[in-house]
Amino acid sequence: MARIVMKFGGTSVADMDRIRNVARHVKREVDAGHDVAVVVSAMSGKTNELVGWTRDASPMHDAREYDAVVASGEQVTSGLLAIALQHIGINARSWQGWQIPIRTDNAHGAARILDIDGSELIRRFGEGQVAVIAGFQGIGPDNRLATLGRGGSDTSAVAIAAAIKADRCDIYTDVDGVYTTDPRIVPKARRLKKVAFEEMLEMASLGAKVLQVRSVELAMVHKVRTFVRSSFEDPDAPGMGDLLNPPGTLICDEDEIVEQEVVTGIAYAKDEAQISLRRLADRPGVSAAIFGPLAEAHINVDMIVQNISEDGSRTDMTFTVPSGDLDKALRALNESKNTIGFDVIQHESGLVKVSVIGIGMRSHAGVAASAFRALGEKGINIKAITTSEIKISILIDGAYAELAVRTLHSVYGLDKS
Repeated sequence: MARIVMKFGGTSVADMDRIRNVARHVKREVDAGHDVAVVVSAMSGKTNELVGWTRDASPMHDAREYDAVVASGEQVTSGLLAIALQHIGINARSWQGWQIPIRTDNAHGAARILDIDGSELIRRFGEGQVAVIAGFQGIGPDNRLATLGRGGSDTSAVAIAAAIKADRCDIYTDVDGVYTTDPRIVPKARRLKKVAFEEMLEMASLGAKVLQVRSVELAMVHKVRTFVRSSFEDPDAPGMGDLLNPPGTLICDEDEIVEQEVVTGIAYAKDEAQISLRRLADRPGVSAAIFGPLAEAHINVDMIVQNISEDGSRTDMTFTVPSGDLDKALRALNESKNTIGFDVIQHESGLVKVSVIGIGMRSHAGVAASAFRALGEKGINIKAITTSEIKISILIDGAYAELAVRTLHSVYGLDKS
């Protein structure tokens, strides 16, 4: 017998037929004798509808009331799934975040989990009860409902798995695992059997949409073995109930991966914008003068390249931000122009960041050279490069995104079965 957390996203619970299908997945694990907690998202499209209503009511709305509205989507799903489980003979009840309780900080709309008391859930497991938990929400120090930000149900599931010391956390979605790259771009992309936490963290932060970044961070810190699985597979198909190796991709500690590939996957992120500040005085504090106002405006800066003049007196600073934040970033920089001291500000949007990821890169030379050579042969110009121990990120024109992904996927042999 094991303790399992099962998380189902919006497409998996989009309507009553799919909710009944989810109930069959849960029943399979209950019938196998496992303790089960289920975390659910709102039905597909429902959160966007609720957000739209909130903004329609008032563009400048109270964040606490925003949370009260948008969290209702998960409340509906958890109740419906509990009813569906009861209908097929499963002892189940729904839980809201505040009932457990899941305690968060006071950042309404983007709260972070501080603590989860899993003792009552564990006590109910002893009575044979399945917990159906509304994801994406908790209770803040002001005793008000607080939501965790978009994609927060993944975070809820991993955090609950850590709190109740679950043997694994299954994230059910509309794909059957993590692939070497987007199969829509590269039909030969392969589903990975195992991915290290660090690799998945890079993939999630660099454009792969399978898991939310904060959930991977939590899983890595608490060593929660996490499976990415498809909710659309037949719940009773052979192997679906395998405790140790169910179908899908296991996100796990690096020690569990015996044969490490040099490159695990290729990720990409569209809608990047590049900003260049020209002829800055090269003095202590200039970087803080640039990036301080951007941080205050809650703008995420990614790739940073600095070029210093030959005599060391002047410097150019180039960096990327999401295209959606470009206007806000330009406004913040121009308002601080006197403090920063740049001569010219230049910008370009419609760029794409393509990233090569793999823990095997730590012990292999020539990985970057292979990428640069392959892209050069295809006539793809590189605008910026950043690296870490396990990733290389390259900024290119958006028009070359698919060609670059296909080229790199092939260069590292990821096409091969």
